[in-house]
Amino acid sequence: MVAPHQEEIVGSLHGIGVRQIRLVCGLVLFAYLTSHFLNHALGNISTDALAAGVYYHTLFWRFLPVAITLYAAAAIHAGLGLWALYQRREFRWKAVEPLQLVLGLSVPALVVAHVVGVRLSYTLFGHDKLYPQVLYGFWMGPPARLFVITAVLIIAWLHGCIGLHFWLRMKPFYARAAPYLFAAALLVPTLALLGIYQGGRTVAAESASHDWQASNLSPRQMGTPVEQQTLERITGFSLLGYLGLVALVLLARGARSLNERRGGMITLSYGNGRTIRVAKGLSVLEASLRYNVPHASVCGGRARCSTCRIRVIGDSSTLPVPSQREAFVLARVGAGDPSVRLACQLRPTDDLSFFQLFTANTASANAHATHPQRIGQERYLVSLFVDMRGSTQLAEKRLPFDTVFIVNRFLAAVSQAVIDCGGQPNQFIGDGMLALFGLAAAPQAACQQAVQAAAKIATNVEELNRFLEHDLREPIRFGIGIHGGEVIVGDIGYRNHMVFTALGDAVNVAARLQDMTKGLACEAILSDEVRLAAGLAPDDLPQQDVEIRGRAEPMSVRVVAHAANLSALLDRKATVAA
Repeated sequence: MVAPHQEEIVGSLHGIGVRQIRLVCGLVLFAYLTSHFLNHALGNISTDALAAGVYYHTLFWRFLPVAITLYAAAAIHAGLGLWALYQRREFRWKAVEPLQLVLGLSVPALVVAHVVGVRLSYTLFGHDKLYPQVLYGFWMGPPARLFVITAVLIIAWLHGCIGLHFWLRMKPFYARAAPYLFAAALLVPTLALLGIYQGGRTVAAESASHDWQASNLSPRQMGTPVEQQTLERITGFSLLGYLGLVALVLLARGARSLNERRGGMITLSYGNGRTIRVAKGLSVLEASLRYNVPHASVCGGRARCSTCRIRVIGDSSTLPVPSQREAFVLARVGAGDPSVRLACQLRPTDDLSFFQLFTANTASANAHATHPQRIGQERYLVSLFVDMRGSTQLAEKRLPFDTVFIVNRFLAAVSQAVIDCGGQPNQFIGDGMLALFGLAAAPQAACQQAVQAAAKIATNVEELNRFLEHDLREPIRFGIGIHGGEVIVGDIGYRNHMVFTALGDAVNVAARLQDMTKGLACEAILSDEVRLAAGLAPDDLPQQDVEIRGRAEPMSVRVVAHAANLSALLDRKATVAA
């Protein structure tokens, strides 16, 4: 029997695809680039600072395991960039995507001379070229050298920043961190280029000295004429080889296009009367984009979301087998039906009829949304369900308007407590409400806010009971369920009736915990996970294992007889921490 954590690890490995490998390699290269840029920025201080910085820079990046990782990442990332050029058929999600690909493919061509002249010369001939030698070559050599190195620095940085943006834009924290990341993205290369400029000026001034030239431009550092010619030939062959690979990929694209046309056409039927004829080999999403058919796709066809899902009409057994990545995404969203596929991954070989599971918003579905969380985003949230007890009996003995007045006062008291504690009232379901915590806070803070909100709800309802004591035969009672976990947040609804809400197991569990407060005769139940994250001690609240419908294993929860007492527990925890 496989342990749950082992299953999670295996599932994560199944989710690794070409894009995930390219991302990891890109992160390694971006770390190197950032380190290199920060080293360049030391030129604004002095050439001595440059020399001190490059000592530690090379000490780390030339350490054998790190060097192997770096050069393997560079080779794999470049190879996967060529594969992306071959594989991608449509670039109509946004102009920045083909721009990123072009920038990435141009980097090897621009940087090859620098890599051969510095790194390979060290490996082949033992040349010890550091900042004095490199800056001398840029500053005193042909102007094209300085132009090329400036271009490659800017292009490589832009390529990396665009890649980071595509990766991080779906993350919960990105909206808050974006201004700071943007400032860093501008500041780091600016300081690096200024450092090169200042260091170059210093080297140019010092190079007039014969003693400086004797110390820094010796054959041991710069190489002999024969060695330099050898390096120039290697540079030329490397550049021709790389450009040949790019040309080969472009020829392969053309050959594939011709082959697909000769292979015949297939018909895609969208289930709404729309049909298109496309060449075999296109994915369903690529076909939609090519023929301007609205099709939802938040991640841009990268198999990082499931918004492009379709349901195949008819026999699905003849469809191509899902790739490892597609199977992983479908498993994450619980799509066990073989007729449900990802349009960005499915490349049909025969006529296909289907309908889209997500209606495309033509204003934003085929582009990257300004606020992707409005379409769909996975993140950790804490759900708090609260329900008013006895509202049915309340309605039997009062006029409808009086009942609505009391229920509205109850929901107002609950909502104010949620807002005061940093949460967001989300859905009003009769006399109950769902509140979300963590939309603008870290998971631990969200758990503390939810627990504090439960205490404040009790206080607000008690005040409401005193206010309405002459109109109520019995005080208003309530039940609260709190649980946290990964959920999907986004706009749900139809046309002008869209609401922002959360969907997922964590929300369902919170609702069921709220229902259990009736049988356990308590005001609140919170999962042990929330209790732990909120920082409450294990002996603060009684523990109980309960059966949750839809879960195979019992769940450990904490029973709260009086929700108002939670505030004192949090205060005591804060006092101990101080």
